[in-house]
Amino acid sequence: MRRIVVLLGLLFLLLLAATMLTVAVATAAFGGASHGARIAAGGGGAALFILGLLFIGRSVRRMAGPIGEVMEAADRVADGDYSARVAARGPGEVRRLGRSFNEMTARLQASDDQRRRLLADVTHELRTPLAVIRGNLEGIVDGVYAADEEHISMVLEETRVMARLLDDLQILSTADAGALRLNREPTDLGALADEVVAAFAPAAAAADVALSASSDSLAEIDVDPLRIRQVLENLVANALRHTPAGGTVTIRLSEHEGRLVVAVSDTGSGIPPEQLDSIFDRYARSADSGGSGLGLAIAKSLVEAHGGSIQAENAAGHGATIRLLLPQDERR
Repeated sequence: MRRIVVLLGLLFLLLLAATMLTVAVATAAFGGASHGARIAAGGGGAALFILGLLFIGRSVRRMAGPIGEVMEAADRVADGDYSARVAARGPGEVRRLGRSFNEMTARLQASDDQRRRLLADVTHELRTPLAVIRGNLEGIVDGVYAADEEHISMVLEETRVMARLLDDLQILSTADAGALRLNREPTDLGALADEVVAAFAPAAAAADVALSASSDSLAEIDVDPLRIRQVLENLVANALRHTPAGGTVTIRLSEHEGRLVVAVSDTGSGIPPEQLDSIFDRYARSADSGGSGLGLAIAKSLVEAHGGSIQAENAAGHGATIRLLLPQDERR
């Protein structure tokens, strides 16, 4: 904005100089002033005109070079080269344009890289169930396998795996697009946590893991109960998967600084320190994980859709805690 004001000022000086020249010529033509006054007016006007041209030319050159670089880089981006960057130089407004362009292309490049990784990962995830389905069906057709319940059940289970993966990807894509619909209603999260514990009780007993939930006296909160239950189920399933026999998994609900806090803790192996920052990324999996790597990414998307946040930390000694926080304005 300041640069534009300066240029307008220079244009005003040019107009002033042109006016002085015109007055000088007119005065000379009609003899209305002394010879010295005419020379002074004409010389002053010419000097102002030349200085104005010099200043405008310098300003235009300083702006034209960087803007030309941005235009060339924009053409590269249009051709699919998201690595294009420009040097932030020139006047302040042009430097800001360069920085904004670099930030935009960096986001485009990150989005493109994520899209490519997503396509590769989805292809990898679908390849295994499709191979199982194909192998069993070809075996049945060729007479190698009997068309009995055992082999048909294996095919059916793999279709369920594919369906769950596609459902997870749909949730993530709609959340990314800001189109995830939430059916909010006043919900007792303590009761919801108890329902999740009851649902996972058989799996916890089979793994010899103590699963429990506890909560303070909390008011109902205005959330989508199905989505929050999905978050808790993801967190509990993940905790059970990484907790050895004899361990514990707990769901603890409390209130802190006007926010409702839901913490799912386990006494498992914990989260490798190098993975703490990426634990909620898509397809972030440990070596012994048997899931698709989408559970925590989905949990993060659903919590953020409610206006909350989610955190991961290692507990002192061993185990991990995943903590979700819902803001005060979500409460009823």
